[in-house]
Amino acid sequence: MVAVCCASTLGLGIGVTSGGCGNPTTYLCPWDENQGPKGTPCEVLEDPDAGGAGGCGGDGGDDCAAEDDTDVAIAHDFGDLIPAAEVCAGQCVPKEPLGWSEPTLLWIGAPDSVPSCPANAPIVGYEGYADFAAPAPHTCPACACDPPEATCEVPAEWNAYASFPCGGPEAPATSFAAPNGWDGICTSANAVEARRTCDGAPCVQSLAIQAPRVVSAGCAPRVAEAPENPDEPATAGSFVLVARACTGNASPPCPDPGMTCTPAPPSGDAAPPEGFLTCIHHEGEQDCPATYPERHVFYAGVEDTRGCAPCGCTEPAGATCSVLASAFSDPGCSQLVAGQVITSDAPYCGTVASGTALGSKSVSVVSLDPGQCEAFGGEPVGSIAPTAAATFCCYRTSAVPA
Repeated sequence: MVAVCCASTLGLGIGVTSGGCGNPTTYLCPWDENQGPKGTPCEVLEDPDAGGAGGCGGDGGDDCAAEDDTDVAIAHDFGDLIPAAEVCAGQCVPKEPLGWSEPTLLWIGAPDSVPSCPANAPIVGYEGYADFAAPAPHTCPACACDPPEATCEVPAEWNAYASFPCGGPEAPATSFAAPNGWDGICTSANAVEARRTCDGAPCVQSLAIQAPRVVSAGCAPRVAEAPENPDEPATAGSFVLVARACTGNASPPCPDPGMTCTPAPPSGDAAPPEGFLTCIHHEGEQDCPATYPERHVFYAGVEDTRGCAPCGCTEPAGATCSVLASAFSDPGCSQLVAGQVITSDAPYCGTVASGTALGSKSVSVVSLDPGQCEAFGGEPVGSIAPTAAATFCCYRTSAVPA
């Protein structure tokens, strides 16, 4: 007896021979929509329990040879002959939307109880994390500033005036300046001889000296006090939940073309703690389709950019210095004409004997207060945030830890 394939719009005929005797023979055969059955007649898959050739029982006799009734069912075209009884051994769930992964088994639970993947889905396809446990506020050290390094710059600008006070209206000035880079040691530069006249009047009647100046190199910042317990970098261990997705091999089809066959969550003694969900996956944060409405978002890890602003110092404030400025009539700084302590707060102007010679000068530093700087910086900066989001949308729920 032979079985003849039957036309199918889905490309595969399923036939059942039933000659009225013995057990029926079930078979599948491919179908070509343009050319009909691929091979006519199709190969008959004899039922081993039928007791005779062609699928008929041992007592079928001639009636079996005379009859060849065929019942028809429809299935997808898988090419080679496949027993019709070999259908989805797992679970049939809705097909995933375009751009989403095929359904997988997803476990969610505490980091210390992550199970192995079940036997029917042994491949770990994804591991991620959720429910980030934010650490305590970031602590930073206190900042301070070392005293500034400073020097007192002695005044190099000296002028004699043919009047008093210094620099009066229309009073000519005669320079008695020190050389550039002067350190205050005795110098006879720009000496003014005795009885020199300016516009008919003695050139030397008063003496003006500029104020000294504090020159500071600024303050060096430093850490005054470091935290007793420095912060540990945030890692994946900072998450409360772990997710593991498990995948298995391809399974036979489901009768409904809108469904797909996927491994079923294990049950009974084979089920790991907390059970599994059946979910589809998409990179990034996504909305879930209606067929897989339960949404879970996980992350690959955490990016910790926390830190402390560097310590710095303002410019020094309150710096002062004072010098003793002396003028002499001779070139060797021995015959004192005028001597005055001058501070950095204001220049000096004083009278001298009219027509006196200004032969030399010297300056020595009396005091120096470098001032102080205010510290800034040391405040927390940066942030901590989960990275590489992935969305799992689940079809069938199971117990998930709170």
